[in-house]
Amino acid sequence: MKNNIVILLVLGAYFLLSGVAYIVWNHLAGNEFEATGSLGLLLSAVLAAFIAFFLNMVNRSQGGILLPEDMPTADIDDADPNIGHFAPWSWWPLVLGFSVGLAFLGLAVGFWIIFLAIPFVLVAITGWTYEYYRGNFGH
Repeated sequence: MKNNIVILLVLGAYFLLSGVAYIVWNHLAGNEFEATGSLGLLLSAVLAAFIAFFLNMVNRSQGGILLPEDMPTADIDDADPNIGHFAPWSWWPLVLGFSVGLAFLGLAVGFWIIFLAIPFVLVAITGWTYEYYRGNFGH
């Protein structure tokens, strides 16, 4: 986790430096304040700093233990293998992906397509949520 914190702090410093350089360069070129690029770079620095701060607080609350990912002598199987339960046969993520893709197509092509995509998105989310409540896996 320490490596992630350092990487995010370096990334935040890079975005901060890039944002300040972008603002100064834009000002020296005689242009008005350009909000999209300037705020995008500065807010990216804030986001990286927030994530680094959060990871630092989590690391401190866990007693500062080293994760297997941080130890150079660790093997790949030293980490906890139980990350979560994922259904390898589930088709709902694919349906949800196509539905959200259709919604984003509506943003690009025509807003009316979003109204066609919303029911598909809702059905896909509901199906993925409740796939273990019916059939062989019903409670």
